[in-house]
Amino acid sequence: MTTNIARVLAVPFALLAVLPAQEAAKKRLTFADARQQLEWGGALPGARVAWDGKHIEIARGKGTVWFDPATQQETQPVEPPQPAAEPQPAADAAAVTKTRFAARIHQGDLFVEPVRGDAQAGRGRRGGGRGNRGNRGAPGEDAVRLTDDGDRGGSKAEAHCNAAGTFASFVRGGDLVIVDAASKAQWEVTADGKQDRLHGQLDWVYQEEVYGRGDFQGHWWSDGDLCAVLSLDEAPVREFTIVNHVPNGYLDKERNVTTVVTNYPKVGDPNPVASLQVVDARQRRVVNVDLAAYPKDVLVVRVEWTPKQQLLVTLQDRIQTWAELCQVDCATGKLTKWIREESPTWVNRPDSPQWLQDGTFLWLSERTGYQHVYRYKPGGELVNAVTSGDWQVRRIQRVDEGQRSLWFEGTREGAMGQHVYRCGLDGKNLALLTPGVGYHSAEFVQDGRFLIDQWSAMDMPTVVRVVDGATGAVVKEIGRQPMGPAAEEYAFAPKERLSIATRDGDALDGSLMLPPDHKAGERYPIYLPTYSGPDNPTVSDRWSPNTYHQFVAQQGFIVLQVNVRTASNRGQKVIGGCYKHLGEQELADLEDAVAFVCKERQGDPARVAIEGWSYGGFMAAFALTHSDKFALGIAGAGVYDWRLYDTIYTERYMRLPDDNKDGYDRTSVIKAAKNLKGHLVLLHGTMDDNVHMQNTMQLLWELEKANKQNFELMLYPRSQHGLAPEVGAHSRDFQWRCLKRLLDPQWRPE
Repeated sequence: MTTNIARVLAVPFALLAVLPAQEAAKKRLTFADARQQLEWGGALPGARVAWDGKHIEIARGKGTVWFDPATQQETQPVEPPQPAAEPQPAADAAAVTKTRFAARIHQGDLFVEPVRGDAQAGRGRRGGGRGNRGNRGAPGEDAVRLTDDGDRGGSKAEAHCNAAGTFASFVRGGDLVIVDAASKAQWEVTADGKQDRLHGQLDWVYQEEVYGRGDFQGHWWSDGDLCAVLSLDEAPVREFTIVNHVPNGYLDKERNVTTVVTNYPKVGDPNPVASLQVVDARQRRVVNVDLAAYPKDVLVVRVEWTPKQQLLVTLQDRIQTWAELCQVDCATGKLTKWIREESPTWVNRPDSPQWLQDGTFLWLSERTGYQHVYRYKPGGELVNAVTSGDWQVRRIQRVDEGQRSLWFEGTREGAMGQHVYRCGLDGKNLALLTPGVGYHSAEFVQDGRFLIDQWSAMDMPTVVRVVDGATGAVVKEIGRQPMGPAAEEYAFAPKERLSIATRDGDALDGSLMLPPDHKAGERYPIYLPTYSGPDNPTVSDRWSPNTYHQFVAQQGFIVLQVNVRTASNRGQKVIGGCYKHLGEQELADLEDAVAFVCKERQGDPARVAIEGWSYGGFMAAFALTHSDKFALGIAGAGVYDWRLYDTIYTERYMRLPDDNKDGYDRTSVIKAAKNLKGHLVLLHGTMDDNVHMQNTMQLLWELEKANKQNFELMLYPRSQHGLAPEVGAHSRDFQWRCLKRLLDPQWRPE
């Protein structure tokens, strides 16, 4: 990986080579300017795949032209044919067509309507997706209404349907209800739903930490009449109470607090108990999936249907050291294990299999310490590894089975950028298709013969070009994004790409912005915004100027961002370095980055500020209680002891407290409060249902007991993990007021 970084840094850029003196003569951003959406880049060259899939539609003046990359000829655009009339839901599952159906809830009632293309196919066939979170909008004119009781029987949620629209479903009061689209007859599949028993709908921890924030989908239809239903027994889960001190009508109507009670499993406490059923809507039959061979607290992390309507389920142990992909016999509920993934640290939730027409499937695995593509037969027989090496495949983009070829996004050229590659399904003939350091996003033309490549870097606005889909040769450069009006009006601090040597001989990816009018020999305060959570990089090598960071640089700060190794996108072999001791490796890397900037880029070691929210808030507070390298920490909504966070996220990285007491103690900000150095600023929403304000209150207690005076607190009523819009401006102003203290070379924390 060090070799790749060196290769990246060796590539010269002749862009943004503006003399600092010229930038110094331009206007300075005000704090008010920094909160606006200023345009640092001009209009992107307009190019997209035409409706016929063979041409590229290029904006030209007030119109467009078509470009054929095969002949390199331009022609006038051709209008698409008129769409056929949308069909109504089929009378039976045998009438499934290319048009699929989606369900939605509007004004309390259930509707189904056609969805063109494969927008619905991913939900109906693969399951385990993001759910139809937009299913509460107004239905179209061709929608069919399946209920007419509104919310009289209780509020409906999680509307879904099978591909043909013959059956639809929703959850009411924790119970699953299925509706026959032809007769509109309702079948209450379950009858014991309540707050502590959910059928077909996820609870807080499953949506937050497994299926994705905001995705509460807990049942998944096949193309036909079968529906897989996840049920969660919440009875063992402890409740957590959140207090609203500023309820609606406060003072005038309501003089007491109100509360919100949530089932929230904290580290080491019981999780919800999951079970899975297969429901036959036509036969009105329920088959329980047999999970008896697994621990009672097994996690059901993915549920999906194959193109041949086989049901697959992915299971993980509580602390996520393994994952198993299993097939479900829908008639008996018995499981057959196909693939087992294991790790000495943790196993991330596996992606869905990608099925090929020959019946095999592609599977992404981190078994070597790096995510790569493998091809399997149904049943779990490995055909071959498609990719390999000490780099990662980020995403499979396209497969051409006729050519036996695969296109994917990967990091072979460096973890901070993104490139597109092509190789054979046998793993041979790997080719880079997007030359040039930086970040590439590709759109396929003519079934992959050509790509529209949008290429940018942190020091280069976007270039749009057409490249050959087999060799990467540039066919045509369509245009380059100019610098935007903000860059013409205001001083602009370009980003410098960094490779930072660590104390143990590794290298970190990072970026740096110097004040536009910096002078040789002077030292400047350092502003280090970070997140640094496991496998969540802070820096990517793409064009994305941040107006607030430009403002901070113009005020006289060096803006430093760095991807610590455990948040570097370099693969599980590297990311796993934080296992069982969150924060420690991250802090060492941040310290090394600060030391580098102080030695090589005019940083002032006495004026270093670290800022972050959520995991970044933890890192800011952890830095000020476990290091003497930081003068100021601005910590928002941090987890200040990992025993106070939820089970599924925390135990993945820290295991159970009884198995890793020393690790939990060493990474605790609360237990280290007496060691606070520098000046710590704490911010928290009082109604945070994710990282509870309990974290900040317990830290305050320990700071006060230790008679620490070098901290301050700002609480935000009515705010959850994200701040309420009404107080957003206050928080931004408050944080800047804290940060700008470091502009005074004489300022020192108490």
